[in-house]
Amino acid sequence: MLLSNKNIVIVGGTSGIGFSAASAFVNEGANVIAIGRKPDRITKTQKILGNHGTAIQGNAADSTTAQEGIQLAVDEYGSLHGLYHVAGGSGRGKGDGPLHKISDEGWDYTLSTNLDAIFYSNRAAIKQFLKQGDGGTILNMSSVLGFSPSSKYFATHAYAGTKAAVIGLTKSLASYYANQNIRFNVIAPGLVATPMSERAQSDNNIMDYIAGKQPLDGGRIGKPADLDGAAVYFMSDNSKFTTGQVLSVDGGWSVSNDH
Repeated sequence: MLLSNKNIVIVGGTSGIGFSAASAFVNEGANVIAIGRKPDRITKTQKILGNHGTAIQGNAADSTTAQEGIQLAVDEYGSLHGLYHVAGGSGRGKGDGPLHKISDEGWDYTLSTNLDAIFYSNRAAIKQFLKQGDGGTILNMSSVLGFSPSSKYFATHAYAGTKAAVIGLTKSLASYYANQNIRFNVIAPGLVATPMSERAQSDNNIMDYIAGKQPLDGGRIGKPADLDGAAVYFMSDNSKFTTGQVLSVDGGWSVSNDH
């Protein structure tokens, strides 16, 4: 198995993409600490982790949440091998949108949700990796909207800005910590069927658009499991010579001419 005896923390690991990854990691032999916000999802996640992990409640935008998850991994399994940061979200309901319409609340909420959270988790993981002295891997979640905009249906400029920032931050960290054998990479998905994308999923016009914008596999919205293979790769030793990379798992979004 590709992740045998790997100890991995997933921030945002109890729903959507993170939940699917938690199941995939366990199936590949990993021990997993999955962190999420909603109590009902904690129970469901614990069932799929079984004896190979623990699901805990926490807000990723709180500076202590990732620290607690990482410490739990160390206490339970002796060390940390990988961090997968999935947690994030749209600020549309708080006032994100086209720049001239973004509210201060929308801006602040989106930056906290998508950047503060990654800063806190990556910092906590780095401190643990440096303490251990034997390297590690961090995988951060961006979006194709960070570099491939779609103005007709997805004009949330604060969100796009944060997802572009995730890429810049991750590449900078990858460069700095490479000589410590610590890898940083990014997955940039297209539109995936998760709780965050319910607005898009319920809009027939958007779904028709996605059929052309993400033309692979017959033209469709992504599934959380579509990202599992990439996540397993980046968490495994198969990626030991890969750092600072952005992998688009987007069904063809970033190379589509359908605007």
